[in-house]
Amino acid sequence: MLELLIGLVVTIAVGYLIVKGYKAAGVLLTGGLVLLILTGIIGHTVLPKGVTSTGNMFTDSLEYVKYMLQNRGGGLGMQIMLLCGFASYMTHIGANNVVVKQFSKPLSFIKSPYILLVSAYIVACLMSLAVSSATGLGVLLMATLFPMMTAMGISRPAAAAVCASPAAIILSPTSGDVVIAAEKSGLSLDVFAVQTVLPVSISAIIVMAVTTYFWNMYLDKKDNTPMERVDVSEIEVKAPAYYSILPFLPIIGVFLFNGKTIEGLSLDIYTIVVASIFVGALVHYVSRKFNGKEALEDLEVCYDGMAEAFKGVVMLLVAAGVFAQGLMSIGAIDNLLHLAETAGAGGVALMLILTALTVAASIATGSGNAPFYAFVELAPTLAAKLGLNPAFLIIPMLQASNLGRTISPVSGVIVATSGMAHLSPFEVVKRTFLPVMTGLLTVILGTTVLVPMMA
Repeated sequence: MLELLIGLVVTIAVGYLIVKGYKAAGVLLTGGLVLLILTGIIGHTVLPKGVTSTGNMFTDSLEYVKYMLQNRGGGLGMQIMLLCGFASYMTHIGANNVVVKQFSKPLSFIKSPYILLVSAYIVACLMSLAVSSATGLGVLLMATLFPMMTAMGISRPAAAAVCASPAAIILSPTSGDVVIAAEKSGLSLDVFAVQTVLPVSISAIIVMAVTTYFWNMYLDKKDNTPMERVDVSEIEVKAPAYYSILPFLPIIGVFLFNGKTIEGLSLDIYTIVVASIFVGALVHYVSRKFNGKEALEDLEVCYDGMAEAFKGVVMLLVAAGVFAQGLMSIGAIDNLLHLAETAGAGGVALMLILTALTVAASIATGSGNAPFYAFVELAPTLAAKLGLNPAFLIIPMLQASNLGRTISPVSGVIVATSGMAHLSPFEVVKRTFLPVMTGLLTVILGTTVLVPMMA
């Protein structure tokens, strides 16, 4: 229990300092390094599998920072930088203004920005079927839908929360989490994903959409959040009307080049965004009457946006990853597992305990996958001891891990969306908190009603 206590103390200290206004990246990085060093002092392995030790626990801690810079800086970080650069470029050449101008006209009859907010949330949830990464989807939505939502009168915190939320509930039947959950439940993937999980997921999304409407309305009034719907007539548009398609090129690319729509052609999100920037630059070059100097100067804004993203978002992701590894390597998550395994509880109580522990671990680490992959190993064994249906325990854990990530101020999706919106992660978490809680309650009730408890 010492490991759990250390993890709890450091987590509280990190949260306190961030709330007090300390720079989140530095606080998380320091907290993670402290945890990694303490891990070595108490005799645990500092580095995860696949990362070669330097032979010293202190330098091992720094080695993991280097690993995260390479891993997240060159992987997810590059995706974020490309999308941020693309978004900056679209704003600079006037494409976003064209989109707002054109979309404002047909949507002008909807007077409530909160109805637009819920509509955007539903669209974003459907997009999660095409983009499996929560952070990747959040960044994609921030680069495309966020400017339009804020221009239509939706407050920045509310719009950012919608971009951070669509992957909170799993819809895709082929995501890695669902595949593993089906295997551990002893069910075929189609039966588990479509007949068992999908009805619970749809119910949760409906409840979360309704909660999103009322919760954001309440917070906007309570906090007196600025909400200024742009007057369409005042929008200055210097770009041609056909520029309106440019900001949506990454979304179109995701659906076209996912390996299913066009047989034999499969592009990842990195290539799709690079292609979108290239197409945008080519169109801009032609529309500027082949003025190459001006077109290339405008493209510099894209590179500036990428640099800003590294400073404001990617380094936060690296720091959050170091902190999460510190919690896991010191054994805090293993201690939570031990608590779940030794809990002498009945079926419903055991399901609630496992769900609560999964949420807690997901919030602390900012990861949806790691807590679920760790806790799901317990479910079949515990279910067999009590004669329970494994799916009864696993479904709430599956959804809880993703819901918990959506209210974690250190999760990749919250860090990325809040950074791009120039908001504190806590401002976004405040917006996602109640919808996530109602979604979690719906998942628990839906599982109890729709999934047999006994094997």
